[in-house]
Amino acid sequence: MFFLHSVKNFLRKDIIVMQSLVLLMAVLCLNQHATANEYVIGAGDRVQVFVWGEPDLSVSALVRPDGRISLPGAGEIMAEGRTSLTLQDEITQRLTTLVKDPRVTVSLGDIVNNKVYIIGGGVPTGVFELKQKTSLLQLLASMDLTRADLHGAHVMRDGTRLDRDFDSLLHKGDVGQDLDLRHNDIIFFPALPEPYVYVLGAVTAPRSLPFKDGMTVLDAVVECGGFTKFADRNKTVLVRRENGEEKRITVKAADLVEGKDLSQNIVLQRGDYLIANESFF
Repeated sequence: MFFLHSVKNFLRKDIIVMQSLVLLMAVLCLNQHATANEYVIGAGDRVQVFVWGEPDLSVSALVRPDGRISLPGAGEIMAEGRTSLTLQDEITQRLTTLVKDPRVTVSLGDIVNNKVYIIGGGVPTGVFELKQKTSLLQLLASMDLTRADLHGAHVMRDGTRLDRDFDSLLHKGDVGQDLDLRHNDIIFFPALPEPYVYVLGAVTAPRSLPFKDGMTVLDAVVECGGFTKFADRNKTVLVRRENGEEKRITVKAADLVEGKDLSQNIVLQRGDYLIANESFF
């Protein structure tokens, strides 16, 4: 009886261990499927195709420059632009003529070619690797766009221009302008004619400021730490070029700061120079 009891306990523990292993494998498979579902296969990648119980049909396949792979029993299949799960479904369907109820698993081996290309005078030219599903908004949030004209930016896909309002997407949260990026997308960022305004003279921290739509004289002065005690605030000068000619506008900044004349809070333009003159006394 003791022997039978010991055997039962051993078998019970063995079953618990097996159940735990099965649960762990299921979790790992789910995580792999979630990751695979996000990744879009590109030329140069390698996929592992495993057909359960059919070693002759289980192979490693390189995605050729034309985007296709060659598989025994399934023939030529377009892999580029697809996820491993959608590719797995097509392979399964093709093998039904050879194997009864085929069970196919497609996993990713080497990932070398899933990229978008960033060009234009508004950003450094470069290549962005799509290691996971990435949207246009996610890309924009990772970039320095100080010199980029977001109103003129666009995406080129398979020779077709996709117009999106990059500015509304990034600055106003208009997610209707977003899109998922794909392999070989080209994103063009033209350069702004002049990305800065310049604040000089008797302010705490004279410097160039990235231009923002709606930026005013008061905004620029505050960003530079305000006027120094030596500033003759009512003799602040705004220098602006219009139609090739220089225009000088006197700004009564003291009246503005004191709330006496809010009309002095002029809206700035790209390339404006705001000069805080010093008092002689």
